[in-house]
Amino acid sequence: MAQKYGDVLLLRLGTRNALVVSSFSAAEECFTKNDVVFANRPRTLAGKHLNYNSKTMGFSNYNDHWRSLRRLTTLELLSANRLLMFSGIRHEETKLMVKQLLKEHCYYSSDHDESDHNNNNNNNYTKWTRVKLRPKIVDLVFNIMMKMIAGKRYYGNEVVEEEAKQFQSIMREVSGLLASSNINDFLPFLQWIDFQGVEKRMTNSMKKMDSFFQSLVDEHRKILERAESDANGHDQRNMTFIDLILSLQKSNPQEYDDETIKGLILAMLFAGTDTSVITIEWAMSLLLNHPNAMQRALGEIEGNVGHERLMNESDLPNLNYLHNIINETFRLFPTVPIILPHESSEDCNVSGFHVPKGTMLLVNAWTIHRDEKLWEKATRFWPERFEGGDDHTEVGNKLLTFGAGRRVCPGALLGRRVVALALGCLIQSFEWDRIGAQTVDLAEELGLTMSKFQPLEALCKPRQAMICTLNKL
Repeated sequence: MAQKYGDVLLLRLGTRNALVVSSFSAAEECFTKNDVVFANRPRTLAGKHLNYNSKTMGFSNYNDHWRSLRRLTTLELLSANRLLMFSGIRHEETKLMVKQLLKEHCYYSSDHDESDHNNNNNNNYTKWTRVKLRPKIVDLVFNIMMKMIAGKRYYGNEVVEEEAKQFQSIMREVSGLLASSNINDFLPFLQWIDFQGVEKRMTNSMKKMDSFFQSLVDEHRKILERAESDANGHDQRNMTFIDLILSLQKSNPQEYDDETIKGLILAMLFAGTDTSVITIEWAMSLLLNHPNAMQRALGEIEGNVGHERLMNESDLPNLNYLHNIINETFRLFPTVPIILPHESSEDCNVSGFHVPKGTMLLVNAWTIHRDEKLWEKATRFWPERFEGGDDHTEVGNKLLTFGAGRRVCPGALLGRRVVALALGCLIQSFEWDRIGAQTVDLAEELGLTMSKFQPLEALCKPRQAMICTLNKL
C-alpha cells in the first residue's frame, strides 16, 4: 500500500482516524518532534477487558500512572543490576533446554533402546535426529520469565502438574485474544451485540487470569511475612519481581496495589515472551538457510568461549557477530510488524500533513526495515551490515523492533540477552541442518505478531567437540 499511495497515509478505519507511516523519516518525526503528542494509547477492548481497564504499562495513556509504572520497571525490575542478579536463572534454564535436547537426541537416535540412552552410546552422537524447535523455545522463555516473576517453572520437567496445566491453558487463551485484531474496536456499535462473542471470551479469560495472578501475589505475601518474622529476614538476591513490588507496597500501598502488581506480571509475560520466542525461531531458520553465517557465529563462540563450558551472559560482549545476526533477524522479521498503536492527544503535523486529535498512529516497521532507500541489499540476510556498530549507532537506531520514543519497550535489554544466550548455546552445543535439500520456508503468519507460518523443524546432533561438556551439564 505504501508503494502505491505513499509513505504517510491518513485513513478512516470504521469510526477511527488512522495515520499509517511507512518511512523512517516520518516515524522519526512522530517519535521526536511529536513524541509527547503520540504518547497515548487508543482505547480497545483488549485494554479494557484483558489489561485492567487499560491500566497496564502497555495499554495505559501517558499520565502519572504510566510514569510511575515506567519508573518502577526501569529502575527496579529491569535495571542492569537487577538483570545481573537474575542472570543465574537465565543460564540455568538455557542449560536445562540444552540438556533436554541432548536427552531426546540420545533417546531417538538409539531407536528407543533404554540401555543405549543410559550409557550415552557415543555412536548415537553421530546420528541426526529431528527437532521441533518452537516448543523448546516456548518452554525456555516462559520458564525464564516466570522464575524471575514468581520463582516458578510451568513448562518441562519438575513442575506442579495441575498448576502448570492451568497456567498454560490461561496463557494460550489470553495470547490468542491479544494477538487477534478486533473489528469491534473500529465499529463500536458491534459491541452492543458482542459481535463474535469477543467480549464474553475476554471477560471469562480475564477472570481466570486475574484469579491465578492473585494467588501468586497472596502466596508471595505470606512468604514475605514469614521471612520478616524470621531473624534472618529475606535474602534480596532471591527476591522475585513479585517480592520486590510487595516490599514497595508496604511504603506506598496506593501506588503499588495488587492490581498494579498483577498488571505488571501480565505486561512482563506477554511483552517478554513473544519477542524472544519468535526471534530465536526466525534466527535459526535464517542460519539454516545461510550455513556460512552459522559457521562464522560458531567460530566466534569457539574462539571466545571454547569447548570446556557452556557459554553464559558474561561472554555476550565479545560475540559481536552473534549480535549482528540477531539485529538482522529483528530487521527482516520484526516481532510486531506494525508497532503497537499510539494515539494523538492533540492536533499535530506529520510530513506536512495535518493530523487531528484522537488519530491512531500505525508505524509499519516491516516496510521500514526493508526500505531500499534506508538499507543496502534490503531484502537480503546480511548480518555484516551491523559490523562496527551497536544499537545506538546510525544503523542500529533504524531498527524499530522494540518501538521508539518515550514508549520504547523497557524490556529490550532483557529480550536481547535471552535471545543471544539461547541462540548462542544452540549454535555452540549442536550441529544443525535442514531436512532435505530445500531451503527453510520463510513464510510469515499474519497477525499482530509475526511468527513463522510453518513451525521450524530441523536436524540436530551434538557437536563432537562439546560432547564431554554436554554430558556434564
